[in-house]
Amino acid sequence: MRYRRPGPWKSPVEPELFIGAMSGTSLDGVDAVLAALSPLSSGSASALPVVRAAVHIPYADALRQRILALCQGQRVSLGEIGEVDQQVAQAYAQAVLQLLRDTGVAAGAVRAIGAHGQTVHHQPLGEWRFSTQLGDPNALAVATGITVVADFRRRDMALGGQGAPLAPGFHDLVLRHPDTPRVVLNCGGIANISVLLPGRDCLGYDTGPANILLDAWIEARQGARFDSDGQWAAQGQVHRPLLQALQSDPYFALPPPKSSGREHFNLGWLLRHLEQAAPPTPSDADVQRTLLELSASTVAQAVQRHAEEGELLVCGGGARNALLMARLAALLPRWTVSSTAAHGIEPEHVEALAFACFAQRTLQGLPGNLPQVTGASRACILGGIYPV
Repeated sequence: MRYRRPGPWKSPVEPELFIGAMSGTSLDGVDAVLAALSPLSSGSASALPVVRAAVHIPYADALRQRILALCQGQRVSLGEIGEVDQQVAQAYAQAVLQLLRDTGVAAGAVRAIGAHGQTVHHQPLGEWRFSTQLGDPNALAVATGITVVADFRRRDMALGGQGAPLAPGFHDLVLRHPDTPRVVLNCGGIANISVLLPGRDCLGYDTGPANILLDAWIEARQGARFDSDGQWAAQGQVHRPLLQALQSDPYFALPPPKSSGREHFNLGWLLRHLEQAAPPTPSDADVQRTLLELSASTVAQAVQRHAEEGELLVCGGGARNALLMARLAALLPRWTVSSTAAHGIEPEHVEALAFACFAQRTLQGLPGNLPQVTGASRACILGGIYPV
């Protein structure tokens, strides 16, 4: 199944304003965009979304540490979960209200907010499968005065899917080329690809870690949130025995549909491999360089399974990592590697814009998932609606 490119209703014909808000596995904060979206139908092609404004609101250190504790499986109380739920909602509200102040747009002019929420646990396999996002949509609706669409993943999971990745459906709508093979790489904490081959349905899945291990290692060793432009990684050398051990993780050999997160790829996972690493012992910079190579190599291997050449369009924070982009280009010599900015969407805006579009689809009764990507038994309308 592929999304049909929707066309505008006969009435109204004016674009509607939506806000998309997203916070990912990197736990750096909330990205939000105000976007003008053409009303949808199941007809012919529609205009592409236009980003009117965007903001990034970093998480306060205390909130980030509380979220991280939940993600790492530490024992917490229901009270702790409830408080973090409300604090994340307020961080989302802060981002939305900042957008309104920056643009002078009234809350009443915005049709809805598509709020992903903060994932704290994603368990796509096993007897009891679920995905939990915090950020109370009721509190967000009240704080902003705007209808909220949220809880996008669980309907897909109720239908046997993994609830992730969802972004391929959006990539298919806005970044497909009729003649050129394209793969869109969302390079956030976890890397996921959307395979857009001419004349074929969109495929997509999580390939493995992107920035999540890089960020965890530099924070553990240097206290920094991320490795700007891969500068620290560039000081090290790839430790081949460690790289081979990391690449041997069974996740990389799993066939799609598949999705992953911090529950699998985390600092503890890395430390266990380091304890067993063959000599010589890698330096801290060598470990960082090896983690970058792991991200680049597992993405490249996944891309090459689907086509020998084409265009790789990169979004997410990884698009700003010069060393990572260079390694992707070197490992994919027959592919043109570029940021999605070269195709009209800034890499930091793509995910938030996707959830603005998903909110619009939900309000208009259109499906948001791609069953061949998530493994769901059918396409379905995603999310719940929380009116003002």
